[in-house]
Amino acid sequence: MNRKHAMASPASVTEALAATGYLADEGLATVTYLAEALQRPMLVEGEPGTGKTALAEAVAEVLGAPVIRLQCYEGIDASQALYDWDFPRQILHLRAIEAAASGGVTRELEAELYDERFLLARPLLRAAREPGSVLLIDEIDRADDEFEAFLLEILSTWSVTIPEVGTLTAEEPPFVVLTSNRTRELHDALKRRCLYHWIDHPGLEREVAIVRRRLPEVTAQLAAQVVTTVQQLRLEGELIKPPGVAETLDWARAVHALGCSSLDVEVAAATLGSAVKYREDTARVLAALDRMLTP
Repeated sequence: MNRKHAMASPASVTEALAATGYLADEGLATVTYLAEALQRPMLVEGEPGTGKTALAEAVAEVLGAPVIRLQCYEGIDASQALYDWDFPRQILHLRAIEAAASGGVTRELEAELYDERFLLARPLLRAAREPGSVLLIDEIDRADDEFEAFLLEILSTWSVTIPEVGTLTAEEPPFVVLTSNRTRELHDALKRRCLYHWIDHPGLEREVAIVRRRLPEVTAQLAAQVVTTVQQLRLEGELIKPPGVAETLDWARAVHALGCSSLDVEVAAATLGSAVKYREDTARVLAALDRMLTP
């Protein structure tokens, strides 16, 4: 399926994403279609493990494009996100010039130090230079306010000014997916620039379908049992970190790796670390497994 046909409508987006193993609901497929049609960034929020990062990877597969990932963290700045200079190579080049130039280092030779061959393109610059790419700005909520403001400017113009080189403008803006786990509220200015969608945990039937699509080797019985158990854990609301879809897949994969085609209390307890990541949560779940898995 070519890019034009894959992104022709929300329905075709749903179909194209499903072919990659990503099952999007109507709302998410519509926002994805509009992001491509309007060339607007997508801001996708939701609990960890609900498929935010996987969406960008699926879109890239549909478009036949590379994924360029910018992982955000506290303290990230422009040099990590946009560009930097290869200082060790510049020093080596300068020493070579000094050794070869009998008259010393001239201004023209010094200017060579800021040639593009010494330019280190970070994710934002790479995305601007690679037409048709998919830019994943992961966990933007972990970055600080200053970086968010800097990012807003880049997303608005896709023009990058490098003092030593000049202004570089993207021939074709990338398809941009920003993800957030909502550890803090993002500023309204960034939200206005993006098309917004909240990804919630899927319902029982869709989550079973996701497991069956992503893990065809897992039996229908095992998929249903694992998903049903995970759904119960989420509904009870007592866990520090309820399992996401990613944990559901890991749990089903782990049980299958043990050669089991169904989930019982003993197997569930042995593989619980695939789905539950806190000691307190593990104790709560172990105490409830008999009730959850006893017919």
